[in-house]
Amino acid sequence: MSSGEVTAWHYRTREPVRVRWLKGVFSEVSAAPKPPADNLWITAPLFDLQVNGFGGVDFQQDDLTARQLLTATNSLRESGCLKFFPTLITDDWSKMTNRLRRLVAMHSEWPELESAIAGWHIEGPFLCTEPGFHGAHDPARMCDPTHEKISELRAIVGIAPLLLTLSPERAGAIEAIRFAAAQGIKVSLGHTNASSAMLREAIQAGATGFTHLGNGCPRELDRHDNILWRVFETSGLTVSMIPDKIHVSPPLFRLMHRILPVDQTYYTSDAMAAAGRGPGRYRLGALELEVGPDQVVRQPGKQLFAGSALRPIDGVFRAAEMLGCPWQDAWQRFSDTPPRFMGIKNEIQAGERANFCLLRLNQTGVLTDLKTCVNGAGLVLA
Repeated sequence: MSSGEVTAWHYRTREPVRVRWLKGVFSEVSAAPKPPADNLWITAPLFDLQVNGFGGVDFQQDDLTARQLLTATNSLRESGCLKFFPTLITDDWSKMTNRLRRLVAMHSEWPELESAIAGWHIEGPFLCTEPGFHGAHDPARMCDPTHEKISELRAIVGIAPLLLTLSPERAGAIEAIRFAAAQGIKVSLGHTNASSAMLREAIQAGATGFTHLGNGCPRELDRHDNILWRVFETSGLTVSMIPDKIHVSPPLFRLMHRILPVDQTYYTSDAMAAAGRGPGRYRLGALELEVGPDQVVRQPGKQLFAGSALRPIDGVFRAAEMLGCPWQDAWQRFSDTPPRFMGIKNEIQAGERANFCLLRLNQTGVLTDLKTCVNGAGLVLA
């Protein structure tokens, strides 16, 4: 059924609301005549801008099928995430663009994918090759950005939202940022050891984001001058973080929230194929990665992380635990801020598509039930 109604507490206002939808579209969002009978909450869906794979599926495959992409999409849905950006990471340019073309084709052919995939994220190959800063990206596959490459990305995805993560210290990067911004591409800095002056220059050229701060850098940093301090003192960037208690330690996570403006931080899973699955070995492009019981994703024998095994719903409650804040505040950083950063609506509002989550919590605030609704249909028990 694509029509219905529910009375629940609203995650943003904390007030009871009555929500009705008709033919897959919200028709009414109003104050409820009486509170819901139990601790039932309605939320806008989680929105992840950086998903490299999920549910055992690696998006970096040359032969990725629509069925595999649907499997990952359904697994994300069960994690409260109804909208996401498939992310392609550094590889030979022709391989990256061919994979992107394949993804775009599948997106246009399958209604389920068209509903879930809200845009595209290209992370690399225009990144820093310095040890530590390149992370799991292969420096041998990296290159400098050019107008031709930027134009090719825009041509492949058409008018769809496009997020590009690059390092501003690459040759020609500042001019590439300026050109990309003029093409309507959202530029986020990352995997970079750029100076404060270069960060400011990149912002002036049109960069507006910073990808997974606290990662894409060496484990050991200069205590006097490092990329964390530089970003902290540079205004104009909306910063993403991975809230899994692994990629960013709880103390640093709390400090980041104290220093950075609340409306300029958002969460992402940076998930790879292991997300939503158990321990084992998984692929991320050419890499074979190992995931232990602690959910840490590593190249065997190495310390650097390579994506995460985080489910978005778990990221919300881990963030709330680290910050000692209500889960609703953390939810907004994984639901409201990411799409707003990309200029996309993700609202429980009359006239919008009826995409939402229903959460039920017990008296101690522990999540006991999660349901999702896509276009007014299919409330799926997770």
